[in-house]
Amino acid sequence: MPRRQDQTDPLLASNRKAFRDYEILERFEAGIRLVGTEVKSCRARAIQLADGYAYVKNGRLFLANVHIAPYEFGNVYNHAAKQERELLMHKREILKLAQWLAVKGGTIVPLRFYLKNALVKVEIAYCRGKTHADQREDLKKRESDREIRRALKK
Repeated sequence: MPRRQDQTDPLLASNRKAFRDYEILERFEAGIRLVGTEVKSCRARAIQLADGYAYVKNGRLFLANVHIAPYEFGNVYNHAAKQERELLMHKREILKLAQWLAVKGGTIVPLRFYLKNALVKVEIAYCRGKTHADQREDLKKRESDREIRRALKK
């Protein structure tokens, strides 16, 4: 059942593709450095996370390939839609992610954008890619769980 999108709902966008394609190992909450009209676009839920990822560069964490649409009522100072944005986390958390990426591999993907105390936050996750066999196994498990629920309901 899809979430109801009203003005009081703190969820701005979610990345359903990440749950299908990746095995989520660890989740983190991060702030995001936004400029000018990006906040208004986020509040209008004009965000696409499907191909987004994060990477560590010079001890800082950046979010790439996330599309925040230009603000509809913006002027000449409107932002670029697909630009790199800095994620704000504690240094020890960034170093932990950098070590995991260097040693274990994997990737960091954004799971959802949401509002927390009137600030835009991003939930990111350290993930490992699923193979097609893993995806089929998940489908079978979901289907069997659905059948069990139907049988118990009757």
